Order: sequence, then C-alpha cells, then structure tokens
Amino acid sequence: MTSHALPAGMVRAVTNLGPHEGYMPGFGNDFETEALPGALPQGMNSPQRCNYGLYGEQLSGTAFTAPSHQNERTWCYRIRPSVKHTHRFRKIEVPLWKSAPCIDPDIISLGQYRWDPLPVPAEPLTWITGMRTMVTAGDVNTQTGMASHVYLVTESMKDAYFFSADGELLVVPQEGRLRFCTELGVIDLEPKEIAILPRGLVYRVEVLEGPARGFVCENYGQKFTLPGRGPIGANCMANPRDFKTPVAAFEDREVPSTVTVKWCGQFHETKIGHSPLDVVAWHGNYAPCKYDLRTYCPVGAVLFDHPDPSIFTVLTAPSGIEGTANIDFVLFRERWMVAENTFRPPWYHKNVMSELMGNIYGIYDAKPKGFVPGGMSLHNCMLPHGPDRNAFEHASHEEMVPVFQADTMSFMFETRFPQHLTPFAAQAGHLQEDYIDCWGSLEKKFDGTPGLK
Repeated sequence: MTSHALPAGMVRAVTNLGPHEGYMPGFGNDFETEALPGALPQGMNSPQRCNYGLYGEQLSGTAFTAPSHQNERTWCYRIRPSVKHTHRFRKIEVPLWKSAPCIDPDIISLGQYRWDPLPVPAEPLTWITGMRTMVTAGDVNTQTGMASHVYLVTESMKDAYFFSADGELLVVPQEGRLRFCTELGVIDLEPKEIAILPRGLVYRVEVLEGPARGFVCENYGQKFTLPGRGPIGANCMANPRDFKTPVAAFEDREVPSTVTVKWCGQFHETKIGHSPLDVVAWHGNYAPCKYDLRTYCPVGAVLFDHPDPSIFTVLTAPSGIEGTANIDFVLFRERWMVAENTFRPPWYHKNVMSELMGNIYGIYDAKPKGFVPGGMSLHNCMLPHGPDRNAFEHASHEEMVPVFQADTMSFMFETRFPQHLTPFAAQAGHLQEDYIDCWGSLEKKFDGTPGLK
C-alpha cells in the first residue's frame, strides 16, 4: 500500500500519472516530468530564460565524457539554483555512521559473524542520527567499496535535509514505512521494497509508520545497474518495467532549514532560509527509484544441482575487473525447489567475495535457527561457511519432491573487498558470540567403506 497524500506545501505533477500514481516505470530511462504546465523547456536544455522564472541546472551522476550508454545526468528547473541551498559549513559529529577505511587494530574481522536484530532505542532518532554502520570495505576517498548500515528511525526530519557526496544509498526496509521527499519527487517505501538514492540527491526522510528499521548499502563505486542476463535472455530476474521513478514534486517554503552533507566520510551542516526541494520540472536519467522485491522473478535448476547464487542478483555495481562486482545485491525469496538427487540448500564454500546477509522476513533454508528477521551475518573473503547440522541432515535425507520454499526473503550485499567490523558492530552487544558453534556438531561420516552415509 502506498500513501499518496503529500506533505503540506508540496506540489506534484498531476497529469498523465497512469495506474501507478506518482511514479514512472523503467530502469535508467530518460524521463521527463513537470509539476506545473510549461515548466519543462522543449527542444533544448538551457534556454536564455526559463518559464516561471526558474533556474536551469544540470545534476551529473557520471563524468561528462562517460560512454553514452553509461552517461547519467538530469536537467533540473528549480526555484533557486542549488548554490543557494548551501551556506557556510560547520563540521558536526555523527559518531555511529562510519566510512571506509574504518579499521580498528583491536577488532578482528577475520571470522564468521552473526548479529541479532538491533532494537530500536527509546530516544528520538532521525534518518541521520539513527544510522548504525556495521561493516565497511574499500575506501570512500578513492570511491571504491561500500559500507553496510542498519537504520533505526523513530521521528521525521523537520525542516532538515540531507545528501551524500560519497555514494548512492540502496535502502532495504525491514519494519515500518518511510517517505523520501527528494528534489526529484516523492518515494514511499515499505518492507519488501527497495529504493536507490543517487549520490548528491537532496532529500528529507519522514516516518509514515514507525518505528522503522532496515538495511542500507552505501555504494562508493560505480552506480548500481541491472546485471547482464547472458543466455537467460531478455526476461526474468529484475525486469526494468518494475522500477518506479517519482514524478516531479516541489516545495516553495520560506522557513529556516538545515542541510547536512556527508563528504569523504565527514559530516557538515549548513543553514539556509528555505526548502531546497524546489525542482518544479526535470528531465534525464539520473534519478531516485524504488522496486518491489515481490516482482523479482527467480530462475534456477529444473533437473539437478543448482547454479551459483549469482543467478539471484537484482542489482550490480561493477568494479574495474570484468565480471567481479564492487557490490552485488542478491535476493533469496520464495521459490520452488525441484532439483532431483540434489543437495538443495546453499552448499559449503569459500568465496573471494565477502558476503553480508540480512533477513527481511521468514526462515532462511541454510540457517533455520539464529538468523532471524532483522538480523545479519557476515562471511568474509575466503572464510568457509554453509548449512548448519540440522539444515545439512534435513537436506541430505529429504524426499526429492517439489517443495515450495515459502515465507522467506533474505538478501546479500556482496563485495570483492574484505568487510571490516566497526566498533559498534563488534562491541554493542548484538553479536552472537556462539555463531561459530553452529557447525561444531557436524560429524565425520567417512569410515573408508563405500555407500551413502
């Protein structure tokens, strides 16, 4: 369910909205939208004078000379140019939102780790103050790698706005509903959906239903895109039409406001006298979007064995190494298991990639106990992992009939870089100290004689 009522004073495009009010379908499309008729110039980007006395301004998400199929930019027609949306900056502390490199020599990141869900504290928390960084990887200054966070939000931002110059944010709700009032439109977000907030986009986060808890992947590198399907062909997995980009919406409010900027891992705030969400019309392909995870169409084995988990990739952010991602966002949702004579759960393995998993709801087949909704686990680069004993025994002896794996939705933030625990992740008391013991009862079955054991 999506709420269409807008904050007081915000005006949104109301023509040609179609069946999904307030959103336009497609991934990476070149959109155009206006909240007032005639606000969007036609046939050119930068007329000598814009209608309504608006200012034309380009927001570039890639270098000017990036290849055309990767080049991303949006032309905005706004009440004030964005130079009026910042003033003198003052450094502030946001102590629990960390950036890479964040390596504490006294914290051991080598290991298999799992966390209980983070409880929502009693004190008021906004999108900024409620962010809790769990792991970081790479280097924010060289724009490589990522960070994984848990957000705990209890109250809306009031006359307060935020943007990150460090990377785009992939938001994965687990409880509660949030509204992202952005420069380019409004996104309402709830569990079983995700949102992508581009680098440099200004927005305010409101609580529609709280408290709200969820996961965030902060991508320092190249933008998320859809993975190549290869021999799978043109359909299945995440289909472009299911991504929704908001129509234009703007605020014209003269009120003292605060803009907080994250830049190279540091936080600064600036005071202005108005709302910066003043884009009346825009066109381009650099914009926020949301996606309903229930529309992800999984593929898998229909006879024996099962492919690598990369077949469940929803989004990928490429690195400089072909076929090796800076980040993969992977989804494990409801699906049929039909492979014959096959160990159906994820097999035991070690991986050059580092895997951070989160549980949105339900039971994950490889860890039926301990990995609960709201919880997370980390299996770092080249650290072995796989099913616990109960999952192994069940899968080794279950009847080979089709089974619908219901009531499950987990995800993985996977990166080619080692992921380092933050002091909060290691010391705040949510770490399951006995997680490694889940493999302790696995038995030696080999006795030198042939036959199935």
